[in-house]
Amino acid sequence: MEIQFSLDEINQVAQKIMAQNPPKIILFHGEMGVGKTTLIKFLAKILGVEEATSSPTFSLVNEYQTTNNQIVYHFDFYRLKTEMEALDMGVDEYLYSGNWCFIEWGEKIPNLIPSEHAVVTIKTLPNGKRQLNMN
Repeated sequence: MEIQFSLDEINQVAQKIMAQNPPKIILFHGEMGVGKTTLIKFLAKILGVEEATSSPTFSLVNEYQTTNNQIVYHFDFYRLKTEMEALDMGVDEYLYSGNWCFIEWGEKIPNLIPSEHAVVTIKTLPNGKRQLNMN
């Protein structure tokens, strides 16, 4: 799937992603400030998260509960130095929990990502719009 969009269309983009019935583990790639966290916020809302969502840059993971008692994990591994740090925090338990896992900077833990996952790549276009590819 490939989509070009402006940031005010990000809710529709999130709906299109969920309409693809993606695996529950989704990696988000893109430069700092491209909109990964904002997109994850809308995905969580679609899943039924009503509380405010934010980037887990310092805590590494935020946990949210949906209105139908599902769990959504949002990871930000930007600050990780090694995969061992992720293992020490128990990332494997999260990834194999069967819950939604939205992962920013997953390229920091390539050997820990389960084979069943989707990748969303976002880049900024010269006109300020975003291009999203999902596979």
